[in-house]
Amino acid sequence: MKERKVMNVAHIKNMKVEAEPIAMVTAYDYPSAKLAEQAGADMLLVGDSLGMVVLGYDSTIPVTIDEMVHHTKAVSRAANKSYVVADLPFMSYYGSVEKTLTNAAKLMQVGQAKAVKMEGGREIAPLVEACVQGGIPVMGHIGLTPQAVNQLGGYKVQGRTVKDAKKLVRDAQALEQAGAFSIVLEMVPEELATHISATVSIPTIGIGAGKGCDGQVLVFHDLLQYASPVSPRFVKHYANVGEKIQEGIHGYVQEVKNRQFPEEKHAYRMDAKVINALTKQEGSTQK
Repeated sequence: MKERKVMNVAHIKNMKVEAEPIAMVTAYDYPSAKLAEQAGADMLLVGDSLGMVVLGYDSTIPVTIDEMVHHTKAVSRAANKSYVVADLPFMSYYGSVEKTLTNAAKLMQVGQAKAVKMEGGREIAPLVEACVQGGIPVMGHIGLTPQAVNQLGGYKVQGRTVKDAKKLVRDAQALEQAGAFSIVLEMVPEELATHISATVSIPTIGIGAGKGCDGQVLVFHDLLQYASPVSPRFVKHYANVGEKIQEGIHGYVQEVKNRQFPEEKHAYRMDAKVINALTKQEGSTQK
C-alpha cells in the first residue's frame, strides 16, 4: 500500500488528469475528521450542513460564520493529510468583495481551513476571483444550492430543462474561469453532470449527480446512519452506527436503573484505617 500524500490543490487537480476518483466526506468535529482521514478520505468538507445534522436547525440558513469557524478548527486539528474545505455560510459572501474576503480569511486564519466553498455560479464569479487573487483556494457549488432553498422552492433536482442545463454549464465555466479549483454538483441529472465534468478542466465532486463526476461527497451522518435527520435517494448507507450507539446507551441506562452498574471492578478503594478514622471522627463531632 503506497503512502498517502498530503493533499493540496495541485494534487486534487491532477487526480482529474489521471482519472483517479476523489473521495470527499463531510466532517464537523475532531472525532469524525480523525476517522474519515484514517479511512483514507482525500478531502474533508466542513459543510454548513452541520446546521441540520449537528446543531438541529431545519436548514443551513441559520448557520453563522462563527459556528463554521468553531467546527472547522476542530476538523483541522485532526486532518494531517486530508484537504480541509469549509463552507462560507448563508449571506457571508454576498454583497461585497470586502465582506467575502474578511469571512473567507477568518475560515483560513482562525479555522485553519485550506480552502473555502461558495454556492452559486456566474453571479459570484467576481467574488471567487477576488478570493483566488488573495491566495484563498475556492471550491464552487452549483445545482441544488441549499442556501437558496427558499428561492428554489425546496430540495429539488436542478437542470432538467434545456434552459436550466445550459445555465449550469455556463455557471461551471464561469467558476473555472474565475479560478475555482473544483466544483460540487448537487442533485443534477447524471447525464448533465457527466457533460459538465467533460466541459471543465477542474474536478467535479458529485452529490446526487451520478457516477460521471470526478469525485463524490457524502455527509458523514448519512453514510453511517448516525442520527441523520433525512435520507435522500442519492445516499448509500455503509454502516448503521446510530443503531449501535442507541443500543449501547440503552444498555447503560437499564443497568443504572437496575443498579447493575457500576460493578466492583469499576470502583476505587481507600485504606480501611482511613475510612474508619473518618467515620469515628464524624461520629464524635455529631455528638
